[in-house]
Amino acid sequence: MKPKKPMESTPKLGILALRNQRVPLDADLARLYGVETRALNQAVKRNLDRFPAEFVFQLTDDEILSISQTVTSKSAALTSQIVMSKPGRGGRRHLPYAFTEYGALQAANVLNSPQAVQMSLYVIRAFVKMREELTANVTILKRLAEIDKSIFLHDSALRDIYQKLLPLLAPPPELPKRRIGFNRDPE
Repeated sequence: MKPKKPMESTPKLGILALRNQRVPLDADLARLYGVETRALNQAVKRNLDRFPAEFVFQLTDDEILSISQTVTSKSAALTSQIVMSKPGRGGRRHLPYAFTEYGALQAANVLNSPQAVQMSLYVIRAFVKMREELTANVTILKRLAEIDKSIFLHDSALRDIYQKLLPLLAPPPELPKRRIGFNRDPE
């Protein structure tokens, strides 16, 4: 019997909160799509018309500083992505790019790696499934509204019946007791 191959794991995607959005950096996205960061950035630059400002933006020095201050020992991979160096010394020479959800999908469309193609197909299938579920939810919500209306009508009818039965459910009024013995009626 052959030993099973370990399953290839998908690289973890570091998501950061920048400019009121949750975004991955170019190096994380490149690793996910199986290309070099340089190749991803070149593909973006070759297709700038497909990447408006709401899809991708370049980090500022202040943002890199704030990221590096919040990085913990758990995310050591993140620190290696944003280390800037002087030319000729290794490391990044340009500020990293951050991709929104739309930019990450658009990057999968402009890249030609097998992982990028698979990710693009995965996202399309996810959107189709989500649309089907939303359609099913709309049908369910309409039916729930009908049930709610029916219950309201039944509830008001039951409330009317209860109001009419309430006097019948009340105990009968007590009659005055007859006095026993010799009593003089006051006149």
